Amino acid sequence: MPDVRIASPQGKWILLTTVLGSSMAMLDSTVVNVALPRIGRDLDADLAALQWTVNAYMLTLAGLILLGGSLGDHYGRRKIFVIGVVWFASASLLCGLAPNAGVLIAARALQGVGGALLTPGSLALIQASFHPDDRGRAVGLWSGFGGIGAAVGPFLGGWLVDGPGWRWVFLLNVPLALLCAPIAVRHVPESADGRSHGRFDVLGAVLGALALALVTYALIEARSGSPAVVFTALAGLAAGVAFVYVEKRRPDPMMPLDIFASRQFTAVNLVTLCVYAALGGFFFLAAVQLQVAVGWSALAAGTALLPTTLMMLLFSARSGALADRIGPRIPLTVGPLVAAAGMLLMLRVGPGASYVTDVLPAVLVLGVGLVTLVAPLTATVLASVDTARAGLASGINNAAARAAGLIAVAALPLLAGMGPEAYRSPTAFDDAFHRAMLICAGALVVGSAVAFATVRPLPPGCRRPECRTHGGVAAPPLEGERARGRIA
Repeated sequence: MPDVRIASPQGKWILLTTVLGSSMAMLDSTVVNVALPRIGRDLDADLAALQWTVNAYMLTLAGLILLGGSLGDHYGRRKIFVIGVVWFASASLLCGLAPNAGVLIAARALQGVGGALLTPGSLALIQASFHPDDRGRAVGLWSGFGGIGAAVGPFLGGWLVDGPGWRWVFLLNVPLALLCAPIAVRHVPESADGRSHGRFDVLGAVLGALALALVTYALIEARSGSPAVVFTALAGLAAGVAFVYVEKRRPDPMMPLDIFASRQFTAVNLVTLCVYAALGGFFFLAAVQLQVAVGWSALAAGTALLPTTLMMLLFSARSGALADRIGPRIPLTVGPLVAAAGMLLMLRVGPGASYVTDVLPAVLVLGVGLVTLVAPLTATVLASVDTARAGLASGINNAAARAAGLIAVAALPLLAGMGPEAYRSPTAFDDAFHRAMLICAGALVVGSAVAFATVRPLPPGCRRPECRTHGGVAAPPLEGERARGRIA
C-alpha cells in the first residue's frame, strides 16, 4: 500500500513534479492559439499550416493517450512519465527552432506523443504514491495547481509572443522539463501494476490515429477540390472501420467496445463530442479574431480569454456539488445552452470592439456555461460504468473530447468559408469568424438536446470525481487509477 503523506518532504516533491509535468501539457493547449497569427507571418504559412500546427499535436495526443497510460502500468509509471517529460521538452525545442512550417508541424506531432505519455502518468503517480487518506487531497491540489497553469497560459503566451517572440512559447518547456525530470527520478517512487500482462493494443492505437489523421487531412485540404482529398477521406473512413473491427476482435483492446453498451456512457460521450467540438473551434479562432480583426496585441488577446478559465478554476467544485444534489440532467442541458449564448455574444466582437462591453460579457457567459456542465459531465461518465472501469471510461471521454476539438479545428474554417489567406485580411476573417460562432453555438444546442433526451439520474453510491477543481478547456479531466488503454 502506498504510504507517502502530503506533509512529508517526499510528498511535496511528488506534487511539485507532477504539477510541473501536467502544467507543461496544459500550458501548451492554451498558449499556442495566441501565437498563431505571428507564426503564420514569420513562417509565411497559410491557414492550413496553422490548422496543422494545432492539429498535429492534438492528433497524436488523442490517438495515443490511452496507450500511454497502459505503458506506465507495465513498464513503470515514473519511467514512462520521465520519458514523456523529456520527449515533450525535446519536441518543444524542435518546435522553437523550426525553420519552416513543415518542421514545426512534424515537431508538434512529436510533442503530442510526449503529452500522451506524461498526461496520464502525472495523475497515476499521485494515485500510486500517496497514502489512501491523503490521496483525495493530493489529487485536488494537483488538479487545482494544474488549473492555475492553464489559466496562466494565454496571458503568458501573449506576453512571450509580444516580447521575446513566439518561439519562446515552445522553448519555455525546456527549463520546466530540466526541473521536473530530475525531481521525479530522485523523489518519486517507482510503481507498476503487477497484473499487467504486457500486451498493448498498438494496432488499435495506430488505426485510430490514422483514421483521425486522414479525415483531418481531407477536411483541411477540401478547398482544393483535388481527387486526392476524396481518396484520403475514403481511406480515413476505411481506417475507422478497421479500428472498430480490431477493437471488437482483440482480447485486450485499447477501447473495448462493450463499454458503449451503457446508454448513459454513450449519450454523455455524444454530449462531449458536441461541447468540445464547439470549444475547440472557439479557442482556435477567438485569439486570432482578437488580433487580426479587432487589432489587439497577442498579450491583450490572450488576457481577454482569461476569465473563462478562472471561472472554471474557482467554481467547478461548487458546480459539482450542486449537480450531486440535483442530478446531471439539468446542468448538462442548461450548461451548453448558456455556453451557446456566450458564442452568440461573440458576434458583437469585430473591428473597434470594446473589451468591457463586447468581449467580457461573452467570455463571462461562456465561463458560466462551462462551469455548469464540466463537473457533472465527468461525474456522469464515471457513474455510467462499473467502478472497475471508471478510469478507462474517463480516458475514453478525455480522448473523445480531444478528437472532437481536432475535427472542429479541421472542419470549422471550411464550413465558415475561410480561404487560405483569410487570417491576413481583417474583413475576411471577421466575416468568417461570425459564421463560425453560429456553427459552434449550433453544436452546443445539439449537445444540450442530446443531454435532455438521454441523461438520467445517477445511481446511489456511484463513484464521484476526484478532480473537483478543473481549469482546462481542452478536455474533461482524467480520473481514476485505471485511466489506461486496456483491461486489467
